[in-house]
Amino acid sequence: MDGGPRVPEQRRPGSSAQEPALRFSVLGPVRAWHDGEPLATGSPQQRALLAALLLRGGRTATAPELIDALWGTEPPLQALAAVRTYASRLRKALGPGVLVSESGGYAVRGLGEGALDLAVAQDLVAEADKARALGDLCHARDVLDRALALWDGEPLAGVPGPYADAQRVRLEEWRLQLLESRLDMDLEQGCHAEAVSELTALTAAHPLRERLRELLMLALYRSGRQAEALAVYADTRRLLAEELGVDPRPGLRDLQQRILQADPALAEPSAPLAEPAPVPLRPAQLPATVPDFTGRAAFVTELSQILASASKAEGRVMAVSALAGIGGVGKTTLAVHVAHRTRAAFPDGQLYVDLQGAGPRAAEPETVLGSFLRALGTPDTAVPDSLADRAALYRSVLDGRRVLVLLDNARDAAQVRPLLPGTEGCAALVTSRVRMVDLAGAHLVDLDVMSPDEALALFTKIVGAERVAAERKAALDVVAACGFLPLAIRIAASRLASRRTWTVSVLAAKLADERRRLDELQAGDLAVKATFELGYGQLEPAQARAFRLLGLADGPDISLAAAAAVLDLPPDATEDLLESLVDTSLLESAAPGRYRFHDLVRLYARACAERDEHPPSERDAAMSRLLDFYLASTAQVYAIEQPRDRLIDDLEPTRYPGLSFTEGAAALDWLYTEAGPLLACVRQAAGTGRLRRAVDLLWVAKDLTESGAGSYQYEMTARATCEATRAMGDERAEGRARTVLSDVLLVSGRIEQSEDEARVAMRLAEAMQDATAVSWVANNRGLICLHQNRFAEGKVFFDQALEGLRAAGNRPFEATVLGNLSRAYLGMGDTVKAVEIARRGLAAHSEIGRSVRLANSRFALGVALNQAGRHAEALDEFSEALRIFNDHRQRLWEGVTNFRVAQVHLARCRLAQAAQHAEQALALGCIGGDRMRGNVLTLLGRVLSELGQVDRARACWREALNLYEQCGAPEADTVRPLLAPASAA
Repeated sequence: MDGGPRVPEQRRPGSSAQEPALRFSVLGPVRAWHDGEPLATGSPQQRALLAALLLRGGRTATAPELIDALWGTEPPLQALAAVRTYASRLRKALGPGVLVSESGGYAVRGLGEGALDLAVAQDLVAEADKARALGDLCHARDVLDRALALWDGEPLAGVPGPYADAQRVRLEEWRLQLLESRLDMDLEQGCHAEAVSELTALTAAHPLRERLRELLMLALYRSGRQAEALAVYADTRRLLAEELGVDPRPGLRDLQQRILQADPALAEPSAPLAEPAPVPLRPAQLPATVPDFTGRAAFVTELSQILASASKAEGRVMAVSALAGIGGVGKTTLAVHVAHRTRAAFPDGQLYVDLQGAGPRAAEPETVLGSFLRALGTPDTAVPDSLADRAALYRSVLDGRRVLVLLDNARDAAQVRPLLPGTEGCAALVTSRVRMVDLAGAHLVDLDVMSPDEALALFTKIVGAERVAAERKAALDVVAACGFLPLAIRIAASRLASRRTWTVSVLAAKLADERRRLDELQAGDLAVKATFELGYGQLEPAQARAFRLLGLADGPDISLAAAAAVLDLPPDATEDLLESLVDTSLLESAAPGRYRFHDLVRLYARACAERDEHPPSERDAAMSRLLDFYLASTAQVYAIEQPRDRLIDDLEPTRYPGLSFTEGAAALDWLYTEAGPLLACVRQAAGTGRLRRAVDLLWVAKDLTESGAGSYQYEMTARATCEATRAMGDERAEGRARTVLSDVLLVSGRIEQSEDEARVAMRLAEAMQDATAVSWVANNRGLICLHQNRFAEGKVFFDQALEGLRAAGNRPFEATVLGNLSRAYLGMGDTVKAVEIARRGLAAHSEIGRSVRLANSRFALGVALNQAGRHAEALDEFSEALRIFNDHRQRLWEGVTNFRVAQVHLARCRLAQAAQHAEQALALGCIGGDRMRGNVLTLLGRVLSELGQVDRARACWREALNLYEQCGAPEADTVRPLLAPASAA
């Protein structure tokens, strides 16, 4: 059966004041009335037949189409006989001349105006659109309300069959779009408060529909409820992250920012745009639009407005829009859909041609021009021979006409230029895998993959809402495995739709295997791999090599410098190659100097590397160069951040050079920007001969966890390397990997787990005589003892670390351990010794220069001075430490320092300052994870209690107690009394 993303056109001009004798409804249960009396419409299958005929708007449906509509791919043996029986019964029920037989099929004919509720709704919507375009919002809203009132529950309720399922989805989507339009008009008319309750209910019913959330935020904001409007955004962001793993769309994020900035323009309604009235078309060469077109709303609106405006403005140069994107992203589908949507603006015709640009033999412009000229009425004898003459005649024929030209699948701008109309009133829409940067005056559109919502909606339309609803998570896994690429989703959904015994989970499991994924994504003559093969086959040898080797690297993207390492080429030559791949849409430019593959293109590139890269050892060499580049560059960052630290002297050697940095800010910029690709490179090296270098890279990138910039990814990578080193039996690498993991766990406050890893790391490091790792682990074990109030034992570990560091001449790290040792003396009650030791550490770091470790020493001295009651001096040290931590982007250390400052202010009864710094500590996060957050909340509760804010104080203590209990911290015993009834009194 036919159908589409828009409701089928069944409008009839005018309106009838008198109710027709025979009426039907499909915007609810399928029903029929004659002179107000209900008619028997029979069994569910019989009603399905009636619905299928009514929705065809008088056009004939053949028997096979009706069988497919009622039963899909599994009709009963007597399906044809059943259709005939249903038709006969309906003919008797409806009366003569209504249901007619024609050409082996059936049709519903002779219905009066207003006989079908869907047609009435469409007429009303058209009237509302006209009124809105003329600025009559009151009338437009009233008419739209009348249209919405025609819905009576679920459309086609109780009607079985795949056709009814698809139409139900479309009609419900249309209803929601109309609701959004009506609510938008409510806000334009100032009915903000009235709209809030309805929008609240609608967002509860459709939680992932971002447009409703946007309208609710606007309604709340215009009602003076700014905090609630921002809370809606926060809830939406959390829900999208939990359900789909995505961020809100840009429109919603922009609205949040405008609310935060109290943008006065938010109070001003936007003016609606009038749509051109439909006009008879000729020639009409556009291919049919797909019945399940989904999403792309912003592009559809943008392109439609550009094309429509070209036909209106006199003296305006013709509009040219060029769509570019990888194969399978939906360029042709979008272009055809937009062309159909705007065809009313081009009453003199629409021309279409497939230029075969992705194939081995692209269409010749002179051949295309001959075809166009004949379609525009030029006799064969009048068509000239040369390209220049044909192009000139083509422009002359189009002069004074309003024609849309769709040039699909173009090879390059040279092929397109002769085919452009060149006169005002005309427009051209071009699709190509190549970005038409050299097509003068063109509006360029880079088409990306679908959003998760759009992808799921397309999958649902093809597979059916019932199957998707039953396995929604598996459906999300499928569209994610397809990389949200429309062609891949269509293929996967079509395979599932044709296999009724498969569940969505079966398909998801098949696509989960990356090695087989491209092979699974083919159905009939559609195949994702074949689409990519066309683009790959047109690459020059150097481009093809770059495409293959870059596909080997994991990670969200890759920088130009890292790509140069993979390819073993100078940066300039690498950039030329990468930009040429971007122009072919096989590679994406994520940002200036950064590049990425679509997930499926990456899999295809790897398959090409395995098939075509000779010798095969070049694949390993490329990944080795990438690892060397990251290790050498990160070691440079570490050397700047930790000057004179000897760790970098004990790393695995590298052959390929890294970047050089002249100052710390640039080094940190690089490290945090490269966090994702860098950690992916470490994970990819697990289980290979590059494992030791990978572990060392993870070690010198430790700022990623201490700063809080990539803590989770860093921890997952550390765990993966531990498993890999253990599996390979490399005890030296395993000792270092477990040292790193112990450090991560310590930073996050998981003390017992950190201690377990540290014990194993110490045993392995001592067995392998890895002095650097031994000193590092000893320091970690000392810190663990501090957290567990085992201060004397902690001193033993710190002394062990100091002995090893002095032997190695690692003065900076020695100074850091002295700061930690001072805290052990504090725990043992020797405040004087603690201050003395802390000052020794600070003096050593001061000699070395301003570094992040200098901030650690000032922090340690501040803790000792505070405990000694020397609060003013402690504040000075903490303040300087904060400045250095901020300069070095050590967010978690900033947080814990703010906590210490809050302690000092509380001790000095400066309650407002104490509360301010405690709140800053909560906002930044702290070294120590949830346990440290509990400490901050406990302190903040004490401050708030002193300020008389008892309820809020108790809320802080309740949250702190919950955190302590979750991590088994002994501090829970100190908080429970604060929450006792007597404490509240």
